[in-house]
Amino acid sequence: MNKTTLQLVILAIILILAQATVFNHVCLFNVAVPFVFIYVIFRLPITLSLNWVLTISFLLGLSIDIFSDTYGMNALACTLTAMIRRQVLHLYIPREDDLSSTEPSMRTIGTAAYIKYLFTMTLIYCTLISVIEAFTFFDIAGMVLRIVCSTILSGLIMLGIDSLMSKRREKRL
Repeated sequence: MNKTTLQLVILAIILILAQATVFNHVCLFNVAVPFVFIYVIFRLPITLSLNWVLTISFLLGLSIDIFSDTYGMNALACTLTAMIRRQVLHLYIPREDDLSSTEPSMRTIGTAAYIKYLFTMTLIYCTLISVIEAFTFFDIAGMVLRIVCSTILSGLIMLGIDSLMSKRREKRL
C-alpha cells in the first residue's frame, strides 16, 4: 500500500465519520446541506481504472447510506457522479499530459481549473441527490434553491479541506 492510497483511506474514514456525525445534522436555512464526503471521489487518481472508481464511490455512498438511513440514494448519486468524473475533468484540462500528478488538486491542475472542476462535480452530485430524494418535479424552485445552496456550501467546505491538506504537505517539504 503506497502513501497516496493510505492517505485516501484515512481521508475517506475521517470524512465519512464527519459526514455521519456532524454534516448530516447541519441544514442552513432549511435548504443547504453540506456533502463533504464526496471530496474523496474528486481526489481519486486519474490513472485509477473506472471499475475501481465506481466500486470505491459506491462503497463510499453506501457507507453514508448506512449511517444516514437513506436506502441507497447516496450510493446511486456517488456512482453516477464517479462515472462522469473523467469527462468533467477533461472539460477543464484538455489532455492528461497536462497533469503533473495523477491526483487532481489545486497544486497539480491549477487553482482556477480545480475550483471549476470541484464546483461542477459538486453541482452534479447535489443535483442527482436532490432529484433522487424528491423523485418529483413538483417544487422546482425549492429544488433548485436546495441544489445551488448545497453546492456552494459543500464546495466552500471542500476548498477549505483542500487548502488544509495542501498546506500540511507544503510544510513537510
